[in-house]
Amino acid sequence: MASKKKQSFLGGAAILASAVAIVKILGAVYKIPFGNIVGAEGQTYFNVAYNIYNVLLTISTAGLPLAISKLTSQAHTQGRENQKRKIFSTAIWLFFALGLAGTLLMYFGAGQLAAFMNEPLGYWPIRALSPAVFCVCLLACMRGYTQGQGNMTPTAVSQVLEALCKLALGLTLAWYFLRLGMGLDIAAAGAILGVTAGTMLSLLYLIFYLLRHRDKKTSLDVPDSGGSLMRQILAIGIPITLSNSAMSIISLVDTKIVLGRLRDISALADSAAELFGQYTFGMNLINLPPSFVFPVTMSLIPFAAAALTRRDHAEAGRIVSSGFRLVAVLAIPAGAGLSVLGGPALMMLYPRRQADALAAGPHMRWLGLACIFICLMNLTNVILQTYGKERIPIYTVITGGVVKVVMNYILVGNPAINIHGAPISTLCCYVVIVVLNLFFVWKYSPEKPRYLQIFVKPVIASTLMGGAAWAVHGFVSRLLSGSRSAYGANALGTMIGIIAGVVVYAVLVVALQILRAEDLKTVPHGAKLAKLLHLR
Repeated sequence: MASKKKQSFLGGAAILASAVAIVKILGAVYKIPFGNIVGAEGQTYFNVAYNIYNVLLTISTAGLPLAISKLTSQAHTQGRENQKRKIFSTAIWLFFALGLAGTLLMYFGAGQLAAFMNEPLGYWPIRALSPAVFCVCLLACMRGYTQGQGNMTPTAVSQVLEALCKLALGLTLAWYFLRLGMGLDIAAAGAILGVTAGTMLSLLYLIFYLLRHRDKKTSLDVPDSGGSLMRQILAIGIPITLSNSAMSIISLVDTKIVLGRLRDISALADSAAELFGQYTFGMNLINLPPSFVFPVTMSLIPFAAAALTRRDHAEAGRIVSSGFRLVAVLAIPAGAGLSVLGGPALMMLYPRRQADALAAGPHMRWLGLACIFICLMNLTNVILQTYGKERIPIYTVITGGVVKVVMNYILVGNPAINIHGAPISTLCCYVVIVVLNLFFVWKYSPEKPRYLQIFVKPVIASTLMGGAAWAVHGFVSRLLSGSRSAYGANALGTMIGIIAGVVVYAVLVVALQILRAEDLKTVPHGAKLAKLLHLR
């Protein structure tokens, strides 16, 4: 029975991790054609609305679904069917009220919210996104209820449906509205409608699923009162909500500050939205590697937690060190490659917005390095949570967020630096978070990770890889400089440069013995990969 439960737990975690990885990848991929359609300015209008939505979303869904999941899991384990039903019927009204309040705030307060964000043209995107708050609140309740019963499939399917609808409908509407001659703010609202429609489709799926799989078991247990359950939900959910809201609120304030400081510079006031959008072009690209690294960090949780439960600190230490090596092997070369070839890559990915891509290129030198620290932040947060130190990542994220806000206020407000200060402050933010997290991981790990052994070889290999990629790209670009298509020459040079970098890095990983066979234990088909690479 214990083995069966463990398999069920690991299987559920794998399903959910796979779904989240797919959703993150689809979300990152979505931004590339979207940027080609609306350009840097239109992307700013989208981000203004989405940052407001994200704060309301985090406040209403960050901790409360976990509370429902925990209480439902307890009732499910005890066989209290009436208690489970009462938890859901109580919680659904709480989420209904929260979602309705958030939707009304965004819809009727769209003008005031857009003015607060220093971007009046964010009005229609904010309104277009308002119904999504209501839908997502109900979704969060239903997902928490099904997850509490150990069923991760409905959550996984609903998340993928939501992402696919956002991708297909959102891009189509943005393109169609522009074709009709409407403004970039309306096109951004069209893209946002894809998000709203995705949440509606996902909600309909979960309603249908719950009606079809309605639990009709009879039970004699007497459930707790609605008031008692409400207090339990709030007691568990509010602290988690407050902690998880920190970065969303900081991002919202940061966007307001950057746009405001750009408008304070009289020469740049009319182009503030375009400049901020060029910065987000780079952010779209650096969000891709963390999407691929995410499954690695998620796979740590069940294995490390199981080792700690057995009090096998040596095994937990080995798993943590393997996680560091895997993320280092993936994240450091990805960041180095983006830092070196990020500009040419943007030119290749945004053929319809070459001016915006060219202007965004210099940001990539800083953002590529920031990508490494974003991946390490995700990993170290998971490790600290696995060690039972859930509050530490909250404090480190807040510290890094404050650094980002202060630096943006100072740097972006300097006319000589302006928007170029945004990627610098982003890098500094994640460096601060990771340095603090690494210290606390070392402090609380029974088996101290050896950071020098873990990071030195990947840094050396990634530096050589970056140099090779840069040299090959430069050589091919110069060779094709006289060709008719400047875009084609850059694209071919970028692709060949990436391939050269990958080959050089793969050879160095094996030659320097950066990975070990045990590092691939938690990775699907890891044993075969270890054998193929002759790892010991």
